[in-house]
Amino acid sequence: MRLRDKVIVVTGGASGIGRAAAVCCGEEGAHVAVVDMDNGGTDGTVASIVAEGGSAYGYSLDIRKEHQVQEVISSVERDFGRVDGLINSAGILEGAQVDLDSFEEETWNRVVDINLKGSFLTAKYTAAAMERSGGGVIVLISSGAGVRGGSSSFAYGASKGGVLGLSLVLAPRLESKNIRVHAVCPGSIDTPLKMRVVETQAQESGASSEEMRKSLGKAEGVGKVLAFLVSDEADYLRGTLFTR
Repeated sequence: MRLRDKVIVVTGGASGIGRAAAVCCGEEGAHVAVVDMDNGGTDGTVASIVAEGGSAYGYSLDIRKEHQVQEVISSVERDFGRVDGLINSAGILEGAQVDLDSFEEETWNRVVDINLKGSFLTAKYTAAAMERSGGGVIVLISSGAGVRGGSSSFAYGASKGGVLGLSLVLAPRLESKNIRVHAVCPGSIDTPLKMRVVETQAQESGASSEEMRKSLGKAEGVGKVLAFLVSDEADYLRGTLFTR
């Protein structure tokens, strides 16, 4: 119960790594603010946490809209009294396997707005809330794509490289406010987002998507890492972390 009574905001909490992180935080005793555009998925995550005796509440948010981000973080502060941690897992992967000369600007803008601009906006307003309550932890989800290597999507790789860069700027700027900042770069993880790419790759190669799925890591494994990072026990960790 290393997160007992802490208030943790998890974006992208309806599915994938975000859902796993929210559930793990709930198991560790946190009050979890589950944030997503997918209201049905958000309700499902909240129900899972509450069914196991945890504390959670759902919030609907388009992470690209600054006024919505501000309103949701204000609501979390009002509902729980404080914000101690952010796990910003909201993200999309579009344009997989699309050639450069066919890559649409609309796709680029949508991916960058959600993945990179959304990370900036959530960090902006949660950092202010954390400062009011004495400090906290911001965890932004980057990726091996755009950091250690390429990506199936130009926009995704670029956006995730940008998220890492954002974390590197935020960390020293927020340290004096007792706010610790990390970027976490998951590897190939079995999530709905990843499986859509796997299925596309399987169709193009003639391989079995279920066979390809066997090589993927589990979202729950990353969720446990994220729940640990927003705890006081991770206080001596710094910088970027990579998972399988």
